[in-house]
Amino acid sequence: MTELGSTAADQAALLPTTHRLATSDIIISRTFGPGRRQEHARDSSLRSAVAVSVQLRRLDNLRIRHNGWIVSEGPFERGALAIADLRQRWDVEYLSRYDEMQFRIPLARLEAFAGEVGRPEFVGLACPLGFRDDVVLGLARALLPALEAPEQASPLFIEHISLAMLTHLTQCYGGLHFSTSARGALARWQEKRATEILAAHLDRQLSIATLAEACELSRSHFIKAFKESFGRTPHRWLMEYRTSRAKALLPGDIPIADIALACGFTDQSHFSRVFRAATGVTPGQFRQEANRGDAVCGTVAA
Repeated sequence: MTELGSTAADQAALLPTTHRLATSDIIISRTFGPGRRQEHARDSSLRSAVAVSVQLRRLDNLRIRHNGWIVSEGPFERGALAIADLRQRWDVEYLSRYDEMQFRIPLARLEAFAGEVGRPEFVGLACPLGFRDDVVLGLARALLPALEAPEQASPLFIEHISLAMLTHLTQCYGGLHFSTSARGALARWQEKRATEILAAHLDRQLSIATLAEACELSRSHFIKAFKESFGRTPHRWLMEYRTSRAKALLPGDIPIADIALACGFTDQSHFSRVFRAATGVTPGQFRQEANRGDAVCGTVAA
């Protein structure tokens, strides 16, 4: 926004500078400026994406509204994160000099990545606004030369950084667990076999004995190895996977009760309790936000 009476030169000085770099499916951008900037961008294509923004320098004053409510106001330190689900409404005002980098990632890409690494229970990303993350900051800074001269950037290097970012985000903010040691964990073929069986029996009861037999292990060994591989019990894994499948079905007009049964919940009440515990909203609220399709953003849509 500009003040009344300002000259054309003054207004031009307030315009942000943006550098963009696109991979096959992730849009990377760096935006910086003197502040006094308010964004109101509406784009239906943002309905199925998340925006991960990191501050490259300290921002003295930033105001963020989520669905009309102020959720953060004040300074954002260097390395501070903001992760926004773009199916919801965001308003951001930059009230002082800023320099940030954003990774706009389709939800389908995050889900595909989780499936590729044998972690299809991915539900979404969540992070407290302003949380400092030096790993994301380091990865962002590594891309600065590529943003300055995208025509000279190595696609292989950009893809490498993107994969590192996806791994870090899904593990730290998406609830996925990657075993740091193979000792005591399931072998890769056992991880794949176990998750395939669990996913195929989404809407019915499945015994530990069946899973253990498929992995050629005793029940006790299987339970311990599964938790070492995934950081959760088979039951918890299944609950999170059911929730992730439900999120994919909620946009649209399928009755919520039918979705609950299709995803293996005993009834709609059970579904609502588990879903709200995992996402912070009820299935009905999630559907309203997903079908509204109005993403309003600054940090979330630079």
